Amino acid sequence: MAEKHKHLELIQGVINRLSTNSFLLKGWSVVLVSSLFALTAASDRAAFVVLAYMPVLVFWGLDGYFLWQERLYRRLYDSVRIKGDGEIDFSMDVSAVRTGESPPKWINVVFSRTLVTFHGILIVSVIVVTVVTLMGGNG
Repeated sequence: MAEKHKHLELIQGVINRLSTNSFLLKGWSVVLVSSLFALTAASDRAAFVVLAYMPVLVFWGLDGYFLWQERLYRRLYDSVRIKGDGEIDFSMDVSAVRTGESPPKWINVVFSRTLVTFHGILIVSVIVVTVVTLMGGNG
């Protein structure tokens, strides 16, 4: 029983790190986009606001990757949870849970409700700032 408990702790540690990485990515995304907005306002150059699309899209994809990995490790946790004590091998390989019944796919996770809401709001804000910047430059 102690081996199963230790294996589950190891898996939970990975899940916690992935969750922390996802949280930090969201923070960095907001900081970078806000900084590019500030540069746009300070320099009166619309090019900076266009650059804001890049971190939003890159961090959205990375956030999706971390959440996808987290879901795979949760499936691994669940499979270890139901194993017998003699079957514990301390494997952290998630390839076995990728092929099971309805495994999570990265693209589906990227377009999950939570990620679309957060990163979608950032995309919409970049679009709004782009339009306002371009209209201000023409007026």
